[in-house]
Amino acid sequence: MARDLKRSNIYQPIGFVDDNISKTGLEVHGIRVLGTTRQIVEFVNLYDVDLIFIAIPSARSSTMRRIVTYCEASCVPFRTLPSISALAAGRVEVNALRPVNIEDLLGRDQVSLQWDKIAATIFEKRVLITGGGGSIGSELCRQVLALKPASLIIVENSEFNLYKIEQELKESFPGIPIELCLVSVTDEIAINHLFARFQPTIVFHAAAYKHVPMLQNQIRVAVYNNVLGTQTVAKASVTYGVEKFILISTDKAVNPTNIMGTTKRVAEIYCQNLNDKVQTQFITVRFGNVLGSAGSVVPLFQKQLQAGGPLTVTHPDMQRYFMTIPEACQLILQAMINGCGGEIFVLDMGEPIKISYLAEQMIRLAGKEPDKDILIEYTGLRPGEKLYEELFHESEQLAPTEHEKLFKAKFRELDWNELTQTMRMLNSACVDYQEHELLILLRSLVPELQLNEFVMS
Repeated sequence: MARDLKRSNIYQPIGFVDDNISKTGLEVHGIRVLGTTRQIVEFVNLYDVDLIFIAIPSARSSTMRRIVTYCEASCVPFRTLPSISALAAGRVEVNALRPVNIEDLLGRDQVSLQWDKIAATIFEKRVLITGGGGSIGSELCRQVLALKPASLIIVENSEFNLYKIEQELKESFPGIPIELCLVSVTDEIAINHLFARFQPTIVFHAAAYKHVPMLQNQIRVAVYNNVLGTQTVAKASVTYGVEKFILISTDKAVNPTNIMGTTKRVAEIYCQNLNDKVQTQFITVRFGNVLGSAGSVVPLFQKQLQAGGPLTVTHPDMQRYFMTIPEACQLILQAMINGCGGEIFVLDMGEPIKISYLAEQMIRLAGKEPDKDILIEYTGLRPGEKLYEELFHESEQLAPTEHEKLFKAKFRELDWNELTQTMRMLNSACVDYQEHELLILLRSLVPELQLNEFVMS
C-alpha cells in the first residue's frame, strides 16, 4: 500500500496511524507513523487531509466500527480494503480500495474452517441444493462448485432466479456439470423423479418461505412449503440413498411467535426424529439474520435511502443477530462435516445489533446525518415480530463441539408414530384448507408457540 501510494500520481500520502504505540514515529517507505486511530480527527485538521484509507483487511467488525466512528467525526471521505478472503488471490493495491459498507461494520469476525475436510467431503460428489436461486442457496452453489463436485443439481421454483444463477455459474464454473430443475419442493412426483435421475450424495435444503409478516396470513402455504416440502425432500433423500441432508434453519424457530418460525421448528423436529430411523444423516444448521438477503432490512434501507428517507424501524429497541451470506454458507459447510446426524448446530453469533443502530450507520455511510438529513421513523412491531431473537430454547442446553464457534442443541425426541400421524394430519388440513386445524396441529408439535390475535382471529 505504501509503495502504491508513493507511485501514484493521484494521492499524496501524509502519514499512517496505528494503535500499536510502539510504532509511532517509525517510517514505512518514507511515510511516518503519526500516532493512533484515536488521533484521526487531530491529524486530519493538522495536515489538511482530504481522504482516509483504512488498510486493515483483517480487522474485526468491532474494530472497524470504532475506526469508522473516528473517520466520520473527521468529516472527510474514507475508504477501506476488502477483507482478507477477498484479497487472497492478489496483493494489496490502491485500486482495491472501496467505500466502507454495512457488512464491514456488522460482519462477524473471521472464523477458521476445516477447509481440507470440507473439500474432501464435496469433491467428486453429486450435490443437490434446493432454493438454489435464493440468497443462501445461490451462495452455497458458488462455494460448493469451488470445491469441485462431480455435479451440482439446483432445485428452484422461481424461473427468474434459476435463470440468473445459471448465467452466473456456467460462466464461472464451465467444467462442472450443472443440472437445472424448475421444481417446487412440494411437487412430490417431480422431486422423486429428479432424485432417481441424478442420484445426489449430499443435499442442502435451503428452499423455504421466510417473510414473517406475509406468512402470518398465509398459514396453509407456509405449512405446505416449509413443513411438507421439507418432508418430501427428506423422504426422497432416504429413498435414494443420500449420505448427508443439511437443513437450513433460522433463529426464528426458537420460541416462535410467528407462523414462519413455527414451520421451520416443525421441519427441525421432523428431520431430527427421522435421523434415528434411517441411514441418511440429517443435520440442521440454525443462524440469525443474513445481511443483504432478499427481503431483509439492508436492501430495504438502501431503497429508502435512495428515495431520501425516511428509514422505517419497527421499534427503537429491536435487535437482531447478523452475519453475511458467505459467512452463513461457510457455517453450513462446517456443520456438514461436524455432524453425524440428528444435531442442530447453532453458531456463536456474538452480540446482537440494534436495528436503529444499523439504520444510523447506513445513513452515515451514505454521507448523511441521521434525523437531520435522513429521518428514522418508528412504525411499531409487525404481526409475528419479536424485539429480539434467540438462537436456542432453554431446554436445548447447548453443548460445545470440536469447532469453537459451533454448538450443538440438545435433541428433542418425540414419539415417531405420533409425529408421522401429525404430519399426515397437516397434509390433510392443507388439502382441505383447514387453517384453524393447522394452527392446532402446529401447537401440538411446538407447545412453546405464542401466536398473537392477528393470526388467531
